[in-house]
Amino acid sequence: MPGGRSFRPVAGGLAALLVVAGCAPDTGVTQDSQRASFEYLGVETRLLDEDLVNFRVEMRGARGREDVADYAECAAAQYTLIRGYGFARHVRTNVQEEAGLWHADAVYTVSPALPRGVQTMDAEVVAADCAEQGIPTV
Repeated sequence: MPGGRSFRPVAGGLAALLVVAGCAPDTGVTQDSQRASFEYLGVETRLLDEDLVNFRVEMRGARGREDVADYAECAAAQYTLIRGYGFARHVRTNVQEEAGLWHADAVYTVSPALPRGVQTMDAEVVAADCAEQGIPTV
């Protein structure tokens, strides 16, 4: 080769990749099997105003705040569709855990058109994603 350098991209790179891959522990726990151990305990919905809705959800087995917030978001998405609207905007979510029982208290606005703001959602897309992930809705 010009310059006296040898180049073996496949053999060397593949061997290094296999060594690194062999170092990663296989816990046998996939996201799907982890989610299957979640216990979704229900959704309480309260209409605060014509387009302002409060969702209270409970679950066990959450890995953290994000899991229970996702549950509340899924409830909001389905509720939005039930009301005949297509969009929602996240206002706030408070999450707390006590003795393994997780609670989320979330507020969303629902609307037929895309609302202003940065934390908006297309309810149909979110509800479909929730179904795919096995997260229950309203």
